[in-house]
Amino acid sequence: MGFLSEDRLFPSEPTARSLARALYAQVKDAPIISPHGHTDPQWFAQNEPFEDAAKLFITPDHYVFRMLHSQGVALEDLGVPRADGGAVERDSRKIWRLFARHYRLFAATPSRMWIDHALQDLFGLDQRLSPETADAAFDAINEKLASPAFRPRALFERFNLEVLATTESALDDLAHHRRIRDSGWQGRVITTYRPDAVIDPDFDGFIGNVEAFCAHGGGAVTWESYLAAHHARRAYFASLGATATDHGHPTANTANLAQAEAAALFDDVMTGKADPATRELFRAQMLTEMARMSVADGLVMQIHAGSQRNHSDWVLARFGRDKGYDIPQRTDYVTALRPLLQEFGRADGFHLILFTLDESSYARELAPLAGVYPCLFLGPPWWFHDSYEGMMRFRRSVTETAGFYNLAGFNDDTRAFCSIPARHDVARRVDAAYLAELIVTGRLDESEAGDLMQELTTGLARRAYKL
Repeated sequence: MGFLSEDRLFPSEPTARSLARALYAQVKDAPIISPHGHTDPQWFAQNEPFEDAAKLFITPDHYVFRMLHSQGVALEDLGVPRADGGAVERDSRKIWRLFARHYRLFAATPSRMWIDHALQDLFGLDQRLSPETADAAFDAINEKLASPAFRPRALFERFNLEVLATTESALDDLAHHRRIRDSGWQGRVITTYRPDAVIDPDFDGFIGNVEAFCAHGGGAVTWESYLAAHHARRAYFASLGATATDHGHPTANTANLAQAEAAALFDDVMTGKADPATRELFRAQMLTEMARMSVADGLVMQIHAGSQRNHSDWVLARFGRDKGYDIPQRTDYVTALRPLLQEFGRADGFHLILFTLDESSYARELAPLAGVYPCLFLGPPWWFHDSYEGMMRFRRSVTETAGFYNLAGFNDDTRAFCSIPARHDVARRVDAAYLAELIVTGRLDESEAGDLMQELTTGLARRAYKL
């Protein structure tokens, strides 16, 4: 017997619960489409055993360590690497015990459900993590991680992953992806083009990044060679499986300047002295340039807007980026996206997937936009809203205006490999619960629901991401 309820996330009303069970059963074992995420391609290139439970579940996962940090646990004590080279805890058993002592902090959070799912279904544990079970769980997990059945490629196949997209910088040489391709292994691990380091003037080392990047476009640091470098790098990423780009901008602002003005803007930001408005205008122009390139080369464009990244300067200096201090902020889409949509909103074959951390924009802005512009798809609830409540709020806010078929399906957007099946399981359970609710309230025929479950599970993501 496990410690997770078989009916978790299903409605409490008996008729709706029965419908949800039946709908979920249709897709429970469907393949996983993971078209956007941040797992490490080195895992699959080298196929070495994962080191231990702490390095698998805690150290790389900002969902986990940000919660513990919020209650006063030092990131160093969780083994989170210091960007400045400072000392951190190296004893993984001590890190795991510290995690177990604080596991109660995750009650009713999606992280608790994801971790419980992995501990029970993947590692076969029959008790929830606690200070009392910490050592036994640590030893049991580590014993399994040492076996061939728990190496990255074996887990990829066990998870029934049809495709897994990672995300790499425009400056990455993609050596791990080349090694995966050349190995002959049939697992489909593809890359995604993420050019923030050479598009965002506020990114650390931006000027040096652009100077190095322009070598891919002929060497000279000019607007023309810079654009040529993007074309070249996008083609290289596509040659290693990429079907999409991704852009993590603080806003969704776009601009559509004449090329002479854009060239002058490029020269301005490359001085390193551009003011904030000019830096924002450059990001805005580059979203439109990326859309122009997507229309030409067919790569799907994703915009993850609305996060004030690295909110704590102290944490950024001490630990670097992506340490849980990215915070949602209010985000405009109607005015912000208009320049791009005026130019490319009806372009044949162009797919633009929008994500937001600003839930107030769901029904007011995003659903009406996606419900009319042919290029637009809505990405699933992201990050802080990747949860039962967040998914339900999203479904209830956008479906009546955008329908189901203007959505991009589900993606897990994770760095934590073992959470992938759990996250997709949660999404499937939520979708089953939502469709059951539509049936019992007379808004959907039961005969339609099975097809929609398949679409929400695999079909929408396959088409939106051109997989």
